[in-house]
Amino acid sequence: MEKYRTHKCNELKKEHEGKEVTLSGFVNGVRDHGGILFIDLRDMYGMTQVVIPDTEKEMQDMVSHLKKESVIKVKGLVEARPDDMINSNLETGEIEVVASSIEVIGERYSQLPFEVTGTDSINEDLRLKYRFLDLRGEKLKNNIIKRTQIISFLRREMEERGFMEIHTPILANSSPEGARDFLVPSRYHAGKFYALPQAPQQFKQLLMASGFDRYYQVAPCFRDEDTRSDRLPGEFYQLDMEMAFATEEDVFEVMEPIIYGLFTKFSDAEVDKPPFRRISYLDAMSKYGSDKPDLRNPLIIEDVSDIFMKTEFNAFKNTTVKVISVPDCASQPRNFFDRMIDFATDNGAKGLAWLKVENGILNGPIAKFIDEPIQKELIEATSSKDSAVLFFISDERKKAEKLMGIVRIELGKKLDLIEKNAFRFCWVNDFPMYEEGDKGKIDFGHNPFSAPQGGYEALVSKDPLDILAYQYDLVGNGLELSSGAFRNKDPKTMKKAFEIAGYSEEVVESKFPALYKAFHYGCPPHAGNAPGIDRLVMLLCEEENIRNVCPFPMNGNYENTLIGSPSVVDKQLLDDVHISVIEEE
Repeated sequence: MEKYRTHKCNELKKEHEGKEVTLSGFVNGVRDHGGILFIDLRDMYGMTQVVIPDTEKEMQDMVSHLKKESVIKVKGLVEARPDDMINSNLETGEIEVVASSIEVIGERYSQLPFEVTGTDSINEDLRLKYRFLDLRGEKLKNNIIKRTQIISFLRREMEERGFMEIHTPILANSSPEGARDFLVPSRYHAGKFYALPQAPQQFKQLLMASGFDRYYQVAPCFRDEDTRSDRLPGEFYQLDMEMAFATEEDVFEVMEPIIYGLFTKFSDAEVDKPPFRRISYLDAMSKYGSDKPDLRNPLIIEDVSDIFMKTEFNAFKNTTVKVISVPDCASQPRNFFDRMIDFATDNGAKGLAWLKVENGILNGPIAKFIDEPIQKELIEATSSKDSAVLFFISDERKKAEKLMGIVRIELGKKLDLIEKNAFRFCWVNDFPMYEEGDKGKIDFGHNPFSAPQGGYEALVSKDPLDILAYQYDLVGNGLELSSGAFRNKDPKTMKKAFEIAGYSEEVVESKFPALYKAFHYGCPPHAGNAPGIDRLVMLLCEEENIRNVCPFPMNGNYENTLIGSPSVVDKQLLDDVHISVIEEE
């Protein structure tokens, strides 16, 4: 069988002049220049210009009817272009291939739903329905190539550090890990279900109990949770890792140079060097209003509740008052402040007060309620200079922090304060072990497998909402990139931790039988984390939507319109797995 190509469409250079070659690829376009036809031939590597001389009338007639995106094979002779015809924007811009024969090897029969180049303005649902066409475009193609290169880089880095890639089961058990499970009915066991793993959490801890020292896996994970621009529907990949005889600092020391190396290799931006900043959860919420702070934003939230206790301004007394001082903001027009107020109230705030710093005192709607000595105290407490503007939110502490965090992000965007061409990383650690859920119920705040700070004694002696856990997130440019923890390995502590969250010992033993059992047989201390590969690629490709860095994602409605899933299946298949579908009226 004859070869389809001797070279790729980015390989031919001036030194190949006079060589007989065979190329295959997609017809990117056909151009007629005064009787000479040109084909731009494209494959995934690049583009080559093919020339059909005016002496080849039969071939020209065939080429003039070629449809864009048809696949052809070209045989021909490499010729150097004249100096004034060199295309410096093309890798093969010094040469062209003069065709001696052209064969259509993949004809396009249907009308194109869109041009495969420049699809940014095309409706996303249409692009997802014809994803195989969208992937032919430069932007998505390069994203997927970079994704592959990133995964290869991560694998090499882990293996150089002594980690072994071990594949863990996909058909697992349902367990309370935070999100809804995807269930798979069993044919052999009527009424019973497997669950696709939300993460390989239990298995990697079992590997530590089994004596494996350093595990990693490029792991598929499945969670039935609402979609966002930075969260894929249904499934995602993470660089899952676990280390025996390790603390959280050991995890940081392994991951930081890998992340630094990754971002310096695949971007030209300025990248934070290890060690990355450590910020406690409480400090992150207090200063940034978020547990995933974007450190490119210079604005800091401060608490001035004590100062307002000295005033007669009742709206700000006996409550938490958070403030952001924005330098050189006083020159903004009045409608800027009105829009910021609307933004804050649309996001749940009771209001957004503001005061300008002018000649060492405060001016603005609420200035009359604040005596001048208190005004000066506010200016000093926030280190504000003339022309700065102070923005205030007053509410219950946690709500005030979150609302001001949202305002901080919006101010950074509106005023173009976000540092450009930079990646800023930090670890947010010391998360609360528990949080208050609906109707006062105590829920796990982060990861149920984390070790509580203070161990078992903390669980039996402290208010659950005051217990901190050995948990940490890696945050980059305002995105949570990985989550991890120093793990609990003690069955008594595990049982008590779940009991506080409302799970009986019987539930723990039934939901986590292997892990609970393994902890009774001696288990090394261990810790790990799991950077999200899709989010890493999203950052490095400078994409706003995570679906643009995955080859065949579902849409925001959990549909893969390309392959038609989810779909109705034959009744026989349902009968085989003992499932009956109840039709909704």
